[in-house]
Amino acid sequence: MVVVKCCYPSAGFFNLARGNLGAAGLAPPPAPRHAARMKTTPTPWPEQTGATSFWYRQIGTPKPRAPLAGDSDADICIIGAGFTGLWAAHYLHRADPTLKILILEAEFAGFGASGRNGGWLTGGFAWNHDRYLAQSDAAAVRAMVQAMLGTVEEIISTAKDAGIDADIRRTDELLIATNPAQLARMQAEYQSRRQWGESGLALLTAAQTAQRLRIPNSLGALCIPNTARIQPAKLVQGLARMVEAQGTRIAEHTRVTAIHPGRVQTTRGTVTARTILRATEGFTARIPGHGRDLLPLNSAQIITAPLPAAVWSKIGWQGYEIVGDFANAYCYCQRTEDGRIAVGGRGIPYRFNNRLDDNGTPDDETIRRLIATLRRHFPAAAMAPIDHAWCGSLGVPRDWCARVEFDPDTRIGSAGGYVGVGVSTANLAGRTLADLALNRDTALTRLPWVNRPPRLWEPEPLRWLALRGMYRLLNAADRAEEKGANPSALARLGAWIKNS
Repeated sequence: MVVVKCCYPSAGFFNLARGNLGAAGLAPPPAPRHAARMKTTPTPWPEQTGATSFWYRQIGTPKPRAPLAGDSDADICIIGAGFTGLWAAHYLHRADPTLKILILEAEFAGFGASGRNGGWLTGGFAWNHDRYLAQSDAAAVRAMVQAMLGTVEEIISTAKDAGIDADIRRTDELLIATNPAQLARMQAEYQSRRQWGESGLALLTAAQTAQRLRIPNSLGALCIPNTARIQPAKLVQGLARMVEAQGTRIAEHTRVTAIHPGRVQTTRGTVTARTILRATEGFTARIPGHGRDLLPLNSAQIITAPLPAAVWSKIGWQGYEIVGDFANAYCYCQRTEDGRIAVGGRGIPYRFNNRLDDNGTPDDETIRRLIATLRRHFPAAAMAPIDHAWCGSLGVPRDWCARVEFDPDTRIGSAGGYVGVGVSTANLAGRTLADLALNRDTALTRLPWVNRPPRLWEPEPLRWLALRGMYRLLNAADRAEEKGANPSALARLGAWIKNS
């Protein structure tokens, strides 16, 4: 047996970099906060969990806005002050500044996925093209692909014009393949994207990938241009301030209890409005009558402390690319502006009967899996202190395809089901909802995701069994593919469950 000693920086190295002399071995360390579980959990363990997200820990929780003070009225009532609702308000105001717009938010603006996500601003098409093709034609699907690609520039230019500093850095997206099965998926993804009209894509060799980012066992990467890395809480808070300055009112800590044509009931009073737009994404199931519309799928992240220059010299990543892989249970990563690594993934994907997290607190098993991903992809940072772990819910429709809908008779509309690419998709959805609410016939309102026939999720316990079973299969497939399966039959079975 050959024993290989890896030359990764020690925990003491990182603790010295942070000025933690006790943990560096120069003074008696304090008793660990998680001593009861040290035998079963990795070290280091996150310094903090939950508290909505690290992004808010970084900038501070926003000062609360006043709730609804009794019954009210508006021309347009928007439910949800995340990216979708805020973008819809912005484009509605831009089209007609005389509109009286009211946004109702159960917590605070940006509390949900908009303030917790991985900070990927990518205009990629994350859904099944053929499912949109079934109700339209190839030209319409290609038009939607192009509309999605345009969201990146639209968001960046709007943020610039509004003076929103969201740590936006233009970069590329790198999707890494680390075994032959992932390499095959990478090549198939490249061909599919090209077929549907994406340009500027490049397949990188292992050597070309290593010039940008050194991930062990990398066989190559798909490089996708026209993306950006952001600090999401900064962006969503900036958008909230922008729409308020335009005259839109945001009523926080006002939970919606029922939606009727022309009327929204809340815990603080009733709102009368001719047009109602629901933008609740992963929180949709909390609204009575909508429990099977969108499934709240859990996604979680960990983030390291700022890494020393010596560690970055081992990793590379000088281009700040947003980074993922072609694993079946894939991850998503970013290098932050202050030199941290954020790693995200699904972990425990779904809680029975649409249960949500407690203010962003992930379970221990999910944290363990994310730490394992950090160490697998970035071994130079294996012993880096982990400053925070958090989670959130994204909305998933039964066919895993985003949609926008608007009923001209009831004048109730909604958008959601972004399946993890909400930063960019919410912008397109907000523009589309605005056009629909204003009765406009535009290129956006003719896109094939508008008024697609919905499909409800199965009742419990079927959806819990299916989701948990699917992700168990995908994780098992990844383990098999790491051992040489190409591809794993378990992955095909997991995909069959998803697409059935």
